[in-house]
Amino acid sequence: MLIIDQQLLDQVTEQAKLSPRLRKNFNLHPTDDFCCHRLLNAMEPDSYIRPHCHLDPAKDESMVMVRGRMGVITFDGAGNILHKTLIAAAGSAVAVDIPHGVFHTVVSLESGTVFFEAKAGPYLPLTDAEKAPWAPDEGSADAKSCLAGLKALFEG
Repeated sequence: MLIIDQQLLDQVTEQAKLSPRLRKNFNLHPTDDFCCHRLLNAMEPDSYIRPHCHLDPAKDESMVMVRGRMGVITFDGAGNILHKTLIAAAGSAVAVDIPHGVFHTVVSLESGTVFFEAKAGPYLPLTDAEKAPWAPDEGSADAKSCLAGLKALFEG
C-alpha cells in the first residue's frame, strides 16, 4: 500500500519546479500500457498545457484537487470557451470529469498545486487531431501569452 502524504506531495512538487515543463507526474499505475492510469500531477503556475482532447471513447478524464488551486477550461472546436471552473482542494468545486472529445486545458493558479488524475490507458502521445489547431504548441513563442490569457480568466 502506498500512502499519499504531505512528504510525497512536497517531493513531486519539488520535481515539478525543477522540470523544464514545470510539472511532474507521479504514476500510481505500474506501466504506460496499463489499462487504468492513476497519477498525481504536480503543476506550477508557469506550466502551459496545450488545449487538447482525447478522441478515444474510453478516455474520459477525471481530475481531483489534492492541494492548491487550478483553472479548468473547455473549448469548442473553434477555440471558443465553453466553460471555465476553478477547482481547489478546499474550495466549493474540488474535481472535474471531462468527457472524451472535449477540448480542454488546465492552469495552475498557485505554486505547489497537485491533482489526482485518472483515465484509461494505455498511454499514447496525442495525435494531431487531438491537439487544438487554434492553440500554440508548448514551448512556442505564443505559448506564454496564451497561458497568461488563460490564467486571466480566473483573476478577480
